[in-house]
Amino acid sequence: MNFNEYKYLNLPKISDEILSYWENNRIFKKSIEQSMGKTPYIFFEGPPSANGLPGIHHVLARSIKDIFLRFKTMKGFHVERKAGWDTHGLPVELGVENSLGITKEDIGKKISVEDYNKECKKAVMKYTDIWNDLTMKMGYWLDVDDPYITYSPKYMESVWWLLKQIYNKDLMYKGYTIQPYSPKAGTAISSHELNQPGTYQDITDTTVTAQFKIAQDNIPDFLKSELDVYILAWTTTPWTLPSNTALTVGPKIKYALVRSFNQYTGIMADFIVAEDLISKQFSNNYYQLDNTEEIDKYEFNSKKIPFKKLKSFVGKKLENIDYEQLLDYAKPYENSKDAFRIILGDFVTTTDGTGIVHTAPTFGADDALVAKLATPPIPPMLVKNENGDLVPLVDLQGRFRPEMGELAGKFVKNEYYPQKNIPEKSVDVEIAIKLKIGNKAFKVEKYKHSYPNCWRTDKPILYYPIDSWFIKASSFRNKMVSLNKSINWKPKSTGEGRFEKWLENVNDWNLSRSRFWGVPLPIWRTEDGKEEICIGSIEELIGEINKSVDCGFMDKNIFSKFKINDLSDENYSNIDLHKNVVDNIILVSDSGKKMNRETDLIDVWFDSGSMPYAQWHYPFENKEYIEKNSFYPADFIAEGVDQTRGWFYTLHAISTMVFDSVSYKNVISNGLVLDKNGQKMSKRLGNAVDPFKTLSDFGPDATRWYMISNSNPWDNLKFDLNGIDEVKRKFFGTLYNTYSFFALYANIDNFIFDEKEINHNDKPELDRWIISELNTLIFNVDNYYNDYEPTKAARDITNFVIDNLSNWYVRLSRRRFWKGEYELDKISAYQTLFTVLIDICKLSAPISPFFTDKMYLDLTRNIDKNFKESVHLENFPKSDGSKIDRKLEEKVKYAQIISSLTLSLRAKEKIKVRQPLNRILIPINGDKEKKIINSVSQEIKREVNVKNIEYIEGESDLLVKSIKPNFKKLGPQYGKHMKEISTQIGLLDNSKISELEKTGKIDLFINKKSITFDISDFDISSKDIEGWLVANEGNITVALDITIDQELMDEGVAREIVSKIQNLRKSNNFEVTDRIKLGFTGDSKIKNAIINNIEYVKTETLSNSVNFDVDTKGGHEILFDKLKTKIFITKV
Repeated sequence: MNFNEYKYLNLPKISDEILSYWENNRIFKKSIEQSMGKTPYIFFEGPPSANGLPGIHHVLARSIKDIFLRFKTMKGFHVERKAGWDTHGLPVELGVENSLGITKEDIGKKISVEDYNKECKKAVMKYTDIWNDLTMKMGYWLDVDDPYITYSPKYMESVWWLLKQIYNKDLMYKGYTIQPYSPKAGTAISSHELNQPGTYQDITDTTVTAQFKIAQDNIPDFLKSELDVYILAWTTTPWTLPSNTALTVGPKIKYALVRSFNQYTGIMADFIVAEDLISKQFSNNYYQLDNTEEIDKYEFNSKKIPFKKLKSFVGKKLENIDYEQLLDYAKPYENSKDAFRIILGDFVTTTDGTGIVHTAPTFGADDALVAKLATPPIPPMLVKNENGDLVPLVDLQGRFRPEMGELAGKFVKNEYYPQKNIPEKSVDVEIAIKLKIGNKAFKVEKYKHSYPNCWRTDKPILYYPIDSWFIKASSFRNKMVSLNKSINWKPKSTGEGRFEKWLENVNDWNLSRSRFWGVPLPIWRTEDGKEEICIGSIEELIGEINKSVDCGFMDKNIFSKFKINDLSDENYSNIDLHKNVVDNIILVSDSGKKMNRETDLIDVWFDSGSMPYAQWHYPFENKEYIEKNSFYPADFIAEGVDQTRGWFYTLHAISTMVFDSVSYKNVISNGLVLDKNGQKMSKRLGNAVDPFKTLSDFGPDATRWYMISNSNPWDNLKFDLNGIDEVKRKFFGTLYNTYSFFALYANIDNFIFDEKEINHNDKPELDRWIISELNTLIFNVDNYYNDYEPTKAARDITNFVIDNLSNWYVRLSRRRFWKGEYELDKISAYQTLFTVLIDICKLSAPISPFFTDKMYLDLTRNIDKNFKESVHLENFPKSDGSKIDRKLEEKVKYAQIISSLTLSLRAKEKIKVRQPLNRILIPINGDKEKKIINSVSQEIKREVNVKNIEYIEGESDLLVKSIKPNFKKLGPQYGKHMKEISTQIGLLDNSKISELEKTGKIDLFINKKSITFDISDFDISSKDIEGWLVANEGNITVALDITIDQELMDEGVAREIVSKIQNLRKSNNFEVTDRIKLGFTGDSKIKNAIINNIEYVKTETLSNSVNFDVDTKGGHEILFDKLKTKIFITKV
């Protein structure tokens, strides 16, 4: 047997077999070795964190990468695929804290930093075996034996070197600023982390419109009143009200003084609010009066409260007016006399609230800035703690400090409490109640708004004053935008929209993290902050340590075992650059003072953004990799859309600042994997899909093909296991059946391609057609892969295999394989089908690595044609333009469309294909079309089982056409004129519609002007007529005569019988070439049908004789179309 034959398709078993084959024969290694010295195709692997388990979305992400790496390998490029592990940061630390049952505050108390970091190092690689198993099972070729690991000393040294380059360019500074802060994680987070997808969530909070009482001692004349005057300010964070030190108004905004009553206490007063927002604040139970006399007589009723506008003025007039502190738990430690004033700010709007902004400089960046710009500056609410440091009223865990009296120790957000300890009333509610009782709340209500959560803990962030180190990313905005324009983004909208907009408005990068497991910030400073040094290498650090030892600040060089200029891994194992080690290093300044390390770690995103250089230990090793561009910049990267402001950004920012270059040229930003209903997958919802079970049940080939062909990589994928099953049946089932058909008959005829290959022009037309279509496919698929469009490639291959190869070429060629002598026609068919199958393996291999390799090996194992050990070691096919025949493709396309329409009409009327019909009728536009259809008429008649094809030329009453506008296309453009277009189109008769079909255009008078419309602007169809069924596609229409006479009926029965006999041959395990004897007993209609078609039955079933009314036991009883008979089949 030259070609393996199989009884059924088992994709999981095939992948297991091929995995073993790859391993035993070093196929992956050979794919890299055979391209040594060739042009590199550079790929960066975005490092996953191995302390979490992989999900089904990782199968998609890694499939996308693998496709292009395999493709470029087959195109002759040298493709290194270095794996990597992201080993630092919050995901690791939070996991360790949970497993040890501790919080951040316990580190250094219940457990030393050294032991904690040891636990982190153990935990971070917890699931590497599982990740590597997934990588292997899904067919993602990656060098997992030599990965880069971000906690390794070599990697960390390269990160330090990069930081020093940025530092030396004067791009780093330390600042005490308001930053996004995660109390649950215990660290500040950067603006790009804050903009990760899903960080902003809709929540419903208690909001307060507070009333701040104007101080009577310096009230200006235009506000003087016999009543108390209050200024109203709205906030969605009542917990910040104790830290209020100013109110900000817009200098040009019009404000009003309004007389009314507090709805909770009934106390009458005058209230200041933006004029445009009076109706919003005095709404529901409030109503307006024209004079104050009625207000004076009014008896308070909370359900119906009057108000009267007294006067208007611009915000500038309110500047520096004092007000009484709203909640006097504490006073600012410094310059408290300058607090509690009204100040001006251009950022104030009247879109919501009161037009007056409650300003707490400790908890808002805008608040801090406007407070600083005031004259004199407004002090923030900072109090002295037990160490003498100035701190806010909320601690780093998100709890109120002791100064807050009855609220002390309470979390400012209920989400910070353990689930079982969440109080019934949040501090926002408690503060709101206190203000209501004290006549200090004008309005309290629930409000739905968007609030940011920490991307790692999924708990709310606070804006908090933090001492942090920053990178001046904002000074490189224009350069980053400029370089980004040279990057090919898939989709373009992400690069030109989301990413570019982010770059245009990028803030300085908050580099500091108040954590323990990560790359330490390599900056040492004197206590007064006047002298500092940034360390960029271990050699430099050791040199500075030796200076410190000489000065007596350190007893010894703790890295004495490390040998300078020894780049071996063994030497680097003598050193650890983590916090627990380097925090013990004291350096000496130029003036002889002690310098301690700045205690923060760096943002873990800087770690991963450093990988193009740090993975090679640049610049200490492999300098040519970066400087001679052999491994930089990347030709291709791909990760999830959430990396747009994560890894994609940090790669781009570091390469721009340090190397004035892009770090990647092409990037796919892949979408989310949702469940089949479009919901985000999660264990909580119970809709998460186990990737290992999916691969085990369906095989990696079907899973990958489904994911890639279902939607573009950058679109969200609604993942449905039924979809994988459908791909398995339709695409892989069809390809498997095509191979099986070939193998069956090739084995019978002992075809091994040892004949001279038949010249293309000498091949039958059908062979030349499929080769033409194949070369067109190769051309398109090559372009799709090159343009990072794998979905188009997968869909084109699928359509070719199902429509062209299986449903047309093989169906029309069946007789050539199993009839006739082994001569030119049959040899051409074998050679052609073999060639097509080989090239389909090559085209599909990047997406379906296992099945295509199995089929390739089955096809080539006994063929002496210099085939490689694996399809993945082959060159990608080249399209031969000389074999592409557009006219031939066009006429076969006609035949396919006409056949498809006819078959759809049969299905509509439930007429089996085995039942012959008399004729089809085709309207044509001229001789050219008639000639094309005539040239493929035999194929059409055979395919759809009709006796005749007839034509209608010119006008005919037989076919009545209808036309209507394509609303989806025209609606957005013409909107209100669609009704007029519909009316005009409705007036067209058959001749006008036919003219439109011929010319492809029509002029209509719409909105008093002539507009030319294209045929694609309309949907044209034909109506059924009595005795006929009508269908159309584009400009091709088919009418099917569904009248069946006795002769046609008999032939249909005979064909049905032949089908039953063929199935019996298979079930009895007869060879394809075995001759048989037939016997029948039963329905006379079946007997007559066979007699009338006796030669057809004998020829198709290889029967030597046919007998009727057989009187013997046994036989096979069959029933169809209410006809019943017994068949007796005997091998001769």
